Amino acid sequence: AAEGGPSASKAYISQLISVVSKILNETDVSDSINKSNADHAILFESVNLIITWGGSGPVQLRDAAMKLLGKFISVREPNIRYLGLMTMAKLAQIEGSSEGIKKHQATVLVSLKDADISVRRRALDLLFVMCDTDNAERIVDELVAHLVLADAAIREEMVLKIAILAEKYATDLRWYVDTILKLISISGDHVSDAIWHRVVQIVTNHPQGDLQAYAAATLLVAASPRRCHETAVRVAAYVLGEFGFLIAERPGMSGEEQFRILHQHWATSDNKTRAILVSTYAKLANLYEECRPLVAPVFARSRNSVDVEIQQRATEYASMREAFSPEAVEDLLREMPPFEDRRQSALEQRLREKEGDDSAAVVKAARPSAAQRQRQAQSAAAAMAAEEAAMAAQQQGEEEEVDDAVNNHAETNGAAPQSSDDADIVGIPKEIIPAMRKAFSNLCTSPSGVLFENELLQIGVKHEYVGAQGRISVFFGNLSRSPLKNFRAIVDEDDHLRMQKQGTQGLLDEEVGCTVAVRTQAKLLLLVEVAAPFDDAPAMRVIFETDDGVKHEYPLRLPIVATCFMEPVTLEPGAFMQRWKSLEGQDRECQEVVKAPPNAPPIDEEYMKRIAHIITDGLKFGRCQGCDPTPWTVSGAATFRTGAKDLNGNNINVGCLVRVEANPQAGAFR
Repeated sequence: AAEGGPSASKAYISQLISVVSKILNETDVSDSINKSNADHAILFESVNLIITWGGSGPVQLRDAAMKLLGKFISVREPNIRYLGLMTMAKLAQIEGSSEGIKKHQATVLVSLKDADISVRRRALDLLFVMCDTDNAERIVDELVAHLVLADAAIREEMVLKIAILAEKYATDLRWYVDTILKLISISGDHVSDAIWHRVVQIVTNHPQGDLQAYAAATLLVAASPRRCHETAVRVAAYVLGEFGFLIAERPGMSGEEQFRILHQHWATSDNKTRAILVSTYAKLANLYEECRPLVAPVFARSRNSVDVEIQQRATEYASMREAFSPEAVEDLLREMPPFEDRRQSALEQRLREKEGDDSAAVVKAARPSAAQRQRQAQSAAAAMAAEEAAMAAQQQGEEEEVDDAVNNHAETNGAAPQSSDDADIVGIPKEIIPAMRKAFSNLCTSPSGVLFENELLQIGVKHEYVGAQGRISVFFGNLSRSPLKNFRAIVDEDDHLRMQKQGTQGLLDEEVGCTVAVRTQAKLLLLVEVAAPFDDAPAMRVIFETDDGVKHEYPLRLPIVATCFMEPVTLEPGAFMQRWKSLEGQDRECQEVVKAPPNAPPIDEEYMKRIAHIITDGLKFGRCQGCDPTPWTVSGAATFRTGAKDLNGNNINVGCLVRVEANPQAGAFR
């Protein structure tokens, strides 16, 4: 070829193409066994030459080879089917061959039921290789359905490859979670630790959207039956310990219910599962007061466990609150940070160890899919946005605190104060202040509602209280058409409120923040305990950047007011008046005259019934019947509960009385 130059090389290549094409198209397999073996050997070597040629070879030869292999995987002879399936898997790695292979998908699925285990393995390899974003769900569902009937010899390999495919081609990670749960349900004994560990990693590393809440809710349901596989208990325990707070407001999914569902498996679990459960119980007890008396006996018994790991965990968790401050305990028990995103997952490493570097499945697994690249790009964009925002904040230095007007909610919920240094920060427009005042007032007397809303952001609040303790859920919804970056919620802490905070990853980080995708929510959970009477609502600053780099800062007030911690008391008229008179004097009573709004209806008996409803249902005072001599007065009593202790160790409570007197002629109340 060297002597003849390029023209001679082209002639040789043309001759080679002609020979290979003639072999593929004109070789008739003989009935004679010896001649048949020789014919097949020549045909397979011709196909191997085409595979070696790769993408630079003639397309017509690849098509002819694909057609020939399609015949081979349909014959009755198992050896030929084996070689056909193995060779087709190699041919599938050449770019542009995928569409031709998909035509034989049904035939390959039939080979999964072959009596020969080696043929079944090659069929599984070929299905793995031919899988892409378009047919992934169908192939995975077919494999999961076949897993029910598959024998033990191939189940472990099938589970591993299904798990890799589900992760690799999942356009919606909720489908991935559902698929792994199906694997655990059908063949839990063959779901290795590496597989359920990978579920935990993916759920933890993808706070965007509702994946974490979906995984927590789905796993709680999966663990609800008394009989479920221990692997399901392990993954449910871990995910609920980290993200169970995201679903605690849903019916039947409270913290106490999460503990009950998990603890029903304690007696039948091994020490490895119990160690995970102990850590989950500690996190549940930290978040939910009602779980502490349930968890304490478990820790007390586990201190004497023969397993050193369980014994150590139980001892440390039980003594943690005595040894550390509440803030330190909160830091120790907060959700785990994202896992390191390795280039090769543990599942791919396991596949490489089982099949070697030359396996078509290993080569396929190492090549990232479009769905994986998209997820990586989203994570990288979020990380870059957070890093840029942190650098910008560092360059600007410490920002000035908001003006004294923040101390009053009605004045706070206006345009954010701007100086010459932060004039580029967008605050709350003045035109929406009246609506915000009304929203705050409504939330002070109702369990849920919208605190703030503009064209970019909606902030909703749901809160409930028992005695001196409260649970407040704040939802930040992105209403814009682009992500809200470097999103942070900074809640001021006061001496009169002990507060625990937990939320979407990065939300509470004052420097980095999180990214709230379009039409999704970031969530903040506050667990509070009141220690003393107070007359001011806690402040919260919401800070974020839009896609065009404009920074927004909204100073707000959370509707956590003194009346949230009231418990109604019913008093007889004589007792009420006696206590009312005993409270007279400076610093023991407060009296104000309030004019009715200009657009309010006339003050009549129906109006006074609405006032009574606000005092009893909204402000949590007990109505004192018989104390009101006329229809124009409403009297009530309540106890303000606190978590503070007196010298005897009893909770300090404060009695409160209220009376509203109306003057219909003047249109005013006292």
